[in-house]
Amino acid sequence: MRALEAALGHDISDWRFIPYIQLHEFEALILTDPRQLASQFDNCDEGIARLETMVSRFTSPEHVNDNTDTAPSKRIIREIPEYQGRKASAGPIVAAKIGLSTLRSQCAHFAQWLDKLESLAAGN
Repeated sequence: MRALEAALGHDISDWRFIPYIQLHEFEALILTDPRQLASQFDNCDEGIARLETMVSRFTSPEHVNDNTDTAPSKRIIREIPEYQGRKASAGPIVAAKIGLSTLRSQCAHFAQWLDKLESLAAGN
């Protein structure tokens, strides 16, 4: 991802463009704390427990994806089928409930991008 981001940055060649490519998909961020899915979906405790167990087998939530059938969103949908019709509405709410602190601590690549943005805002 870093090589692709560097190539994009070089190609665009504008200091205002700070490239970020999510390794797999947005739902990898949700997998930093699957328990927060309960804020949007009822009766999903068993599915959440299975998601937590599954995530624990990976280096980080950013690495969850073995193939097209096991992408993060498909794993969530398998455990919480209602997620499929509500990805666009529930996903951002769940990510907000998880919070940037947790997302940063679990997703190093995402955290590095945020650090870059914050350093620009601070004038560094």
